[in-house]
Formats: sequence, structure tokens, C-alpha cells
Amino acid sequence: MSESDKIFKILTIDGGGIKGLYSAQILKHLEEKFNCQISDYFDMLCGTSTGGLIALALSLKKPASEICNFYDEDGPKIFPSFRKITFRGKKYSNGTIKQLLNGGKFSDKNLKEALVRIFGEKKLAESNNLLCIPSYNVTEARPFVFKFDHKEGDLNRDNKALYVDVALATSAAPTYFPMAEIPYYDNKQFIDGGVWGNNPTLIGYLEALQYFVGAGKQFNKLKILSVSSLSLTGGKPTGLKRNRSFLDWKDELFETSFTGQSYFTDFFMKKISLLNDIPVDYVRIPSSEISSSQEDLIQLDVATPQALDLIRGKGNDMGDIYRKRPEIAEFFNQEKLYRTN
Repeated sequence: MSESDKIFKILTIDGGGIKGLYSAQILKHLEEKFNCQISDYFDMLCGTSTGGLIALALSLKKPASEICNFYDEDGPKIFPSFRKITFRGKKYSNGTIKQLLNGGKFSDKNLKEALVRIFGEKKLAESNNLLCIPSYNVTEARPFVFKFDHKEGDLNRDNKALYVDVALATSAAPTYFPMAEIPYYDNKQFIDGGVWGNNPTLIGYLEALQYFVGAGKQFNKLKILSVSSLSLTGGKPTGLKRNRSFLDWKDELFETSFTGQSYFTDFFMKKISLLNDIPVDYVRIPSSEISSSQEDLIQLDVATPQALDLIRGKGNDMGDIYRKRPEIAEFFNQEKLYRTN
């Protein structure tokens, strides 16, 4: 790195429900290793769904350890366990039956109460970082990215939005939670950004190139640290039932969509960082490997003590590996250059 380099740094965090504890544990390791707050070292924070909750909390300088506590303490209330019932001759979780027939698997009451405790009445204007928080605007039938209203884009849209409302909008997974309805946006309705951008790296990358990095802009180099959620990437045997209903797919339907999108974004970034004229250092902290016997515990909405122990342990293991990597240390050599206030 030369003295003339002005580096724009982005942190991106995947979606994944309660598996956000994995990502938060990794970030906790980085804050401990470099004796810092993540917010002070990244110009932009991008996060989808549970990754959006983490990014929003970090932008208010909440310690990653506090975010981990949120998953441990509030996760079981947000994602309560269900008993098994018999439906059409087969045993299913009654949560799956609610998901199929009764307006969604979970209420968002406990989630909102937990978010209010974290964010209170704070608005996006109070963020210490640039933000890109993906959602999907059902009312307008298009992707929507909540941002800090930066002067480079002459933005004047999101700064008065409440953190709580943005957090609900990015994490309102279809059939899991109710759609988020936000009075500030004229009661438009939003759902989980994971339906199109579960790995938000491309969103941050394009935002950076459009407004911040390149010829005639404030920065001349881009560094991106992308933190994965836990992904069920072990694959399945051949010979599965081909005609599958929602009851056959259940949570795998969403896991497959989210994992596929995240994988493609990672593939794209590895390729484009080699082809683009603008220097891009792209680092991805991947999912830990998950054995077939662990899959039932590594789900979007399983927050039992055993599941939380397993997710936390995998985050600690991956955090311990990556905190020692020199390419990670480079993100913490100097504090961010962009100031929101």
C-alpha cells in the first residue's frame, strides 16, 4: 500500500436467521484481536436480514459481544420451539403447519421488542457509517436498499427512518414473519432482503463504485470483507422425491435460495476483482463445514440451547482461524476515512 492510496473499506454480512450468531462471534473475535470497534474501521456496513441487524447495531458502535448476547438471550424468544403434530398421516412441527396455513410461522412481537431495546428511537441519520441494508418493497414490487443519506448521491430519503423499522423490513422472511409495514414510507410493506440479496456484497460494491471509489472520486482503492452465515452446503443424495410440495421442501426451500444467491455473489466477486481496473481486495470468511448429523440444529429458526452452543462454537472456531490471517489484519491497519458526521 502506497502513501497515495485512499482506501474505502466495506464490511458485508450475510443473512441467515438465528445463524447470525455465527457471524457475530467472528466479529467479536476481530474486535478483541484488534482492540477496536468495527464501526471505526469500515466506511460502509452492508447486511441482509439477520446480517442487517448486525450491521445496524455495529453502525451505532454496539460491541459485537453485545450482539452475540442478543442472539443468546432473545433468540429462543424470537424463534420458539414447536411440538410435533400429525398432519395428513405424517408428523410435522406445528410451526410448519402454521407456516403453511395460518399466516406465518412466528409473530414479530418478540423480535420488535428486542429491537426496541437495542435501538430505541434512533434514526438512520445517527449512523456512524454508510449503510446498505437490502429489503424488498412489496408495495412497489422492487428491491429496496435502505441507506445512510450520503451527500455524494444527494440522497434525502432514509435518514429519518427508525432503526427498528429498517431492521424489521430487512428480516421479514416470507412465511416466517409478517411483512413489515412502515408509517414513515406511507405504510409501504417490505419483506426480507434475502429474497434477492442474501449476500449483500454486490450491493456495497456497486454503491462504492458509483459514488466513492474511482477516477474523480474521494477514494482510489476498495477493500471488502465479507462474512458468511452458516450454510448447508453438504449436498443431498441422488434419488430424492422429484415432485415436492411445500411440506416436502419446508425450510430447505429458503436455505437453498439463500445459499445459492450467496454462493453466486462470492463467485462473482472473485472474478470481478481480477477483471476490474479499480483495485479491489476481496476477502470472504466462509461458512464452517456442517456434518449431516448437525444439519437439524443449523437452521434459520432453531434456537434451542444445543443449536446455540453449536452455532456459537463454529463461530468461535472460525473467528480464531481468521483473526490470525494477515489479510484480515490489513483491514485494521488504519481507521476509516469517511465520516458521516
